[in-house]
Amino acid sequence: MDLQVHSLHFDADKKLIDFVNGKVNKLEIYFDKIIAGEVVLKIDKSVDAENKVAEIKLMIPGKELFAKKQCKSFEEATDLACDALRRQVDKHKGKGQ
Repeated sequence: MDLQVHSLHFDADKKLIDFVNGKVNKLEIYFDKIIAGEVVLKIDKSVDAENKVAEIKLMIPGKELFAKKQCKSFEEATDLACDALRRQVDKHKGKGQ
């Protein structure tokens, strides 16, 4: 899978990029026809402590899957977004695609 990770308004360190890559690449276990993925990490301007946002878009044949989560850390947001995408992939596979 071709995966791109973007960080908006901050510089993500290598450890965070590696974590995101590992989590998103694990989705290939559930569905091996994922063409590409794009992850956008950004900091919401709210004063709330849960201001870290992870948006993940997966391109699969004939469809695009998307999940966006906002949490206290990028790792937690990425975890939750990947869980949501795994459920979407399972649902997509269940339709006989």
